[in-house]
Order: sequence, then structure tokens, then C-alpha cells
Amino acid sequence: MSASLNAPPPLIAAVDVCYHDHGATAAAVLFENWADDQAKEQHLCHIPQVADYQPGQFYRRELPCVMAVLKLLPQAPSVIVIDGHVWLRPGEPGLGWHLHEATGISVIGVAKTSFDQSPHAAHVFRGESMKPLFVTAAGMEQKDAAHHIESMHGAFRLPTLLKSVDSLCRSGAPVAVAPNDPSP
Repeated sequence: MSASLNAPPPLIAAVDVCYHDHGATAAAVLFENWADDQAKEQHLCHIPQVADYQPGQFYRRELPCVMAVLKLLPQAPSVIVIDGHVWLRPGEPGLGWHLHEATGISVIGVAKTSFDQSPHAAHVFRGESMKPLFVTAAGMEQKDAAHHIESMHGAFRLPTLLKSVDSLCRSGAPVAVAPNDPSP
């Protein structure tokens, strides 16, 4: 019997990072099909220290956080979807490109805001929104990446599972308590 017959189905991972006063929380939701409305698994990783933000070098802060949550996954995903850009401009790599280089896994960047007008990105309109999502990719054709994001579950601009991973990382962030606050 072939080992591939027993292999788990390929998974797609959507990842996001939320920064707070004491580090960051990275989250991943795993799903099997682009049209899935619920995650198969959810993972959280608390990162106690993160690099300072450097303009034009965001990946230096975010990449270690994303790599930390990916290490928690039961298997390597076939595709990683990030909240951000794979390419900032043609030939200028963003977080997604650095993630693709680090893992060898195809990465789709889904950004809610453009970077320098994002003329190179696929502009994906979902639901009745008049504002596009800006989709870029590494390791797959950009048109295929755009099609995947268009086909994701949800009637609104942001697909259901991308909202889910955003909520997960935000809810997993510890709440800072003021030093003089007597509450636990």
C-alpha cells in the first residue's frame, strides 16, 4: 500500500498576527477547501518579544511570528494566506515573498489597503463592496490566487475564514492591566 494513500488531505493555512504591549499573538486557521465556511483547526502562538517596526521592512517584525505559529501545525500547508502583501511593488518583495522563500510553500497575500496604489496586484471585488482586496502571490500564478480568494466563503468583502483568523489572533492577545488597577 502506498504511503500517499494514508497521507492527510492538503490543508490551506490562513495566518495573522496581532501586536500588543507585551509581544504579539500569531494565529492560524486550517481548512481543506477554498469555499469552506469553518476552520478544520485553529492554532495560537504567543510571542513575548517582537522586533521594532521598520518602515519598508515590516517582514522583519512579522515573519518570525508567522513562522512560530506555522511550527505548531500538524502538517505543512499546501498554501499560506497572509494578511498583507507578497509584493510591495514589482521586484520589491513584501512579507509574503519572504515567507515563501523561508518555507517553499505558495503564499497568497490579501491586503485591505493598497501599497503605492498596488497597480501590480489583482484587485478582487467580493460581495457588494466597491473596495477591492489587493491580492499578490508567490509560488502560484496571481490570477489563480485571485480566483481562490474570490471563491472563498462569505458574502462580504473579507472572506469568512480571513475574518476568523483576524478575530482569533485579536482575542488571543492578552489584555494589558494598568499597574494601579486592582483587577486581576
